[in-house]
Amino acid sequence: MIAVVLAAAIAPIVDAAERLRLPRWLGVILAYVGLIASLIGLGLIIGPSVADQIQRLGSRLPAYLENLRTTLENLAVRMGIYQIGTIDQFFDIQALTNWLIRSSQQLLVRSFGLTRGIVGGVVNLILALVISAYMVAGSENLIKGLVALFPKPWDERLAAQVAPISRRMGGYIQGRVLVSAILAFAITLGLGILGLSEFALALGVIAGFTNLIPFVGPILGAIPALIVAIPQGGLTFLWVLLLFVIIQNLESYVLDPLLVGSSVRVHPLYQLLAVLGGTQVLGIIGAVIVPPWIAGLAVLLENLYLRPKLIAEQRDNLSEAVICSDNQQLSDGASKLSGK
Repeated sequence: MIAVVLAAAIAPIVDAAERLRLPRWLGVILAYVGLIASLIGLGLIIGPSVADQIQRLGSRLPAYLENLRTTLENLAVRMGIYQIGTIDQFFDIQALTNWLIRSSQQLLVRSFGLTRGIVGGVVNLILALVISAYMVAGSENLIKGLVALFPKPWDERLAAQVAPISRRMGGYIQGRVLVSAILAFAITLGLGILGLSEFALALGVIAGFTNLIPFVGPILGAIPALIVAIPQGGLTFLWVLLLFVIIQNLESYVLDPLLVGSSVRVHPLYQLLAVLGGTQVLGIIGAVIVPPWIAGLAVLLENLYLRPKLIAEQRDNLSEAVICSDNQQLSDGASKLSGK
């Protein structure tokens, strides 16, 4: 599943190289070497700082949660709720910290649940890259071999769907990655300006990665920054909240329509179900790769069922209209003859 998504995302670059009269296999090699080199370079530049900030952020998590509990207690007192023991009962710092660590571990285990630990996950990722490279390099022969399994005219119909499926899946992934990178930069810059420079880079990277997950990702990315902003005072908290609200509205109304566009064309409810189902089965990886799969399958549903069904219904309605018109003409002719 990962290999298909990667192949769809990298295919436009290889197609562009092929239009420059480069061999397709050379275009695949250049595309993947460039992609891997970019990731390694980015990791070397910001990786140590991000790792250090995340480590310090994890060590201070209990203190931040304690600040959150105190804030909730003060808010409850101002609202006239004096049974503070109820808050303590449901907001046990140690229990909440253990739950967060345990939940994160379970999500990571589920993400690598089909492998044998971290080594297996790395091996599977390398295999996905290799398989996707073979898919892109030998896409023509691969498609011919697959569609040959189906009888006519389904072989030609299915072959015609490969290009739109690839465009929709690839466009979705490319758009999400670009939007997430822009948001990560904007959040890092904004948090630094608002006085959270100690963890701004880590919080920006976390928000960028979580933003790859539709719907729930932006909320998950905002929570750590808001928790860190609480000890800085209510004004800083409000400014950080306003920053995330502005950025998410910018994403929803400007970046997504411009960069992602109508790549998905799937009802938001089905997208949300795809995210939840992918998370349950494959963890974080599933939340990222299942939505483009749903978008690709939607192409088959539209082009092989819904569109032919609509055309058939229009044809039937047109035939009925013609028959009714002919019957009306015959009836009018008979009336004229009887009148004479």
